[in-house]
Amino acid sequence: MKSSFDRRRLVIGGALLFAAAIGMVSPVRAVAADAKVKEVVARGLDWLAAQQSKRGSWAAAESRYPTTMTALSGTALLLEGSTTTQGKYRDNIKNAVDYLIEHARTNGLIGDPTRDDRYTYGHGFSMLFLSQVLGEEEDEDRRAKLVQVLTKAVEFSGRAQTDEGGWGYVSAKDGNGFDEGSTTITQVQGLRGCRNAGIPVPKEIIDKAIKYIHKCTLEDGAVQYSSKGGGGRPAISAAAIACLFNAGDYDDKYVPKMMSFAEKNLSNISNQSFGHWHYAHYYFSQVMYREGGKKWEEYRDKIYPRILSEVSTGPDGDFWTQGYVGPIYTTATNLTILQLENNTLPIYQR
Repeated sequence: MKSSFDRRRLVIGGALLFAAAIGMVSPVRAVAADAKVKEVVARGLDWLAAQQSKRGSWAAAESRYPTTMTALSGTALLLEGSTTTQGKYRDNIKNAVDYLIEHARTNGLIGDPTRDDRYTYGHGFSMLFLSQVLGEEEDEDRRAKLVQVLTKAVEFSGRAQTDEGGWGYVSAKDGNGFDEGSTTITQVQGLRGCRNAGIPVPKEIIDKAIKYIHKCTLEDGAVQYSSKGGGGRPAISAAAIACLFNAGDYDDKYVPKMMSFAEKNLSNISNQSFGHWHYAHYYFSQVMYREGGKKWEEYRDKIYPRILSEVSTGPDGDFWTQGYVGPIYTTATNLTILQLENNTLPIYQR
């Protein structure tokens, strides 16, 4: 009988062969392009694994956001097909899981507020990462810990939600009810991951979040910074579509105009006028991959060359330095985009 790791490898192999067979000018170029992507991804994952601390964590520039960076990096390694018990990066993933479990607080928050000054990001990304781990976890003790941590994490998210239905950089109580779009999307995606993994998630939390996104959506489909205003943001708009899809609202009446706005601003890969390019395409790639067909193929054939053109090579492997958050963040998000076709994690599957 094939192990879960072997089955994942078969899925990955099939996806890569499929990707090589479509959307290219010739079979020779398709194979060459596919081989280059695979090479860069492999070296990128090696570089990311080499940057992990002995404690199991990663951090952004100036040692900031260790919870967020650990969750994002762990997710990128999961997409390769490894788990906590099998695969090339099993030790890295296991150590990342153990680090986040150890930093789960008694109130349910996953993270360290002294180093994660915008701790709801880390909390949301950790729920996403750990929920994907839970689905493949074979160690009974670690599985039990994950269920306990994620159950309390969901409860914390519910308490941290604002009256408007969104989330801010910190809990509603700590932030005096402040909300903004990007952290809201992070929470909803994490909560969806938990629900998919069997963790109870109250429906009213998701319903309030969807109403919040609707309230923040402008006439042209742009999603504004917060419920109080702040103007439409392409990055948040792309993330909001992914959020609605993750919430199960594939036919939401707001999606068509949100898609129109996002495509207008993000289909031109070279457009960086809006800021937060990697954040925007981290989510927009998820949206386009879920759309599939010609939309995904055309987008993929533009985003892949752009990402590959910006790679740097060091003694530990390949990495990306663009953006002010730091190379861990940029490398983890780029590797996520480049591995969506692996189809290994439920949260990103069509």
